[in-house]
Amino acid sequence: MRFLLFSLLLAGAAQAETCPAPPDHSVAFARLVERLRDAPDERAARLITNEMWELWADAPNQQAQAILDRGMTRRAGYDFAGAIADFDRLVEYCPDYAEGYNQRAFVNFMRQDYEPALEDLNRALELSPTHIGALAGRAMTLMGLGRMDEAQNDLRVALELNPWLPERGLLQPAETAPDGSDL
Repeated sequence: MRFLLFSLLLAGAAQAETCPAPPDHSVAFARLVERLRDAPDERAARLITNEMWELWADAPNQQAQAILDRGMTRRAGYDFAGAIADFDRLVEYCPDYAEGYNQRAFVNFMRQDYEPALEDLNRALELSPTHIGALAGRAMTLMGLGRMDEAQNDLRVALELNPWLPERGLLQPAETAPDGSDL
């Protein structure tokens, strides 16, 4: 009997430590992308982008939300070590939640630690291929690494989703071949 009770307690503790699947906001996100493409100006686009960030920052449960919020608060206060610790904890707890990786990448980018930032951005984009913030972040990170062609490709993809990105000024004109195709 004691063994059964002990087993149930362990199983309950293990289950309590399991992060649920991230919320599926794909339909709402697709609508926001369409609204962004039709946005009449930068101000309207910024408001739509804020709605996207609300979706990306919607963590799988209260525990994950608390970790994400604390990490973002620490990052905003330039406590990068504390933010990294929180985002490490978040990605360990919720390995399928893209925003944990994206936020940790952002902190590493701010610290000019581009290799770990790139690794996290790649993972975030595996989990959420149309995460515009991660796409733009990866473009900026690749620029930091001097990998300009790859950066320009990512920036083009991000701008297809959101033509109003602040980073749009960093897009270089595509080189064209004599036949008019892109090189």
